Amino acid sequence: MKKIIIAAALFLGLNAFAQKVPEILKTGFSQEALAQKIVSASGKKVQIKDVLEKHKGKIVIVDFWASWCRDCILALPSTKELKEKNPEIDFVYFSLDRSSEQWKRGLEKYGISENENYWFDEGWKNNFNNYIDLNWVPRFMVIDQKGDIANYYSISPNDPGIQKAINSLKN
Repeated sequence: MKKIIIAAALFLGLNAFAQKVPEILKTGFSQEALAQKIVSASGKKVQIKDVLEKHKGKIVIVDFWASWCRDCILALPSTKELKEKNPEIDFVYFSLDRSSEQWKRGLEKYGISENENYWFDEGWKNNFNNYIDLNWVPRFMVIDQKGDIANYYSISPNDPGIQKAINSLKN
């Protein structure tokens, strides 16, 4: 009986904290989501629509990560390989670290400070993250040249859906 209870608790715990694939895979952003402010590496608050607007005409991969997230850190080498395989793609990092200090230490520690980085200073729950159904990290999104979502939900840079979306947008 004790083993059954432990197994049930483990099963429930894993399912409670595992990423859940969103029921609806969105192809665009709401105005409310795009108006969400995020902090740049220089400390300036900008709207997400301005971040995406900077990349209009380019394919963008948004990497949602945090320096406390083991899977995020383990994904960094594969993200680098994805970048090398697709040098024409812009990569943008959105951090869910708990503090600015933790975020900036993570940028240096994991060697990604030279990339385009932003931090959700309002925390995990905000208009943008709620809209995209962000429930765990890492998470990757592919944004097309018009600023629409080409790949809504991937949890690894090795997900074949990312490269498939990139390839379809290159043609």
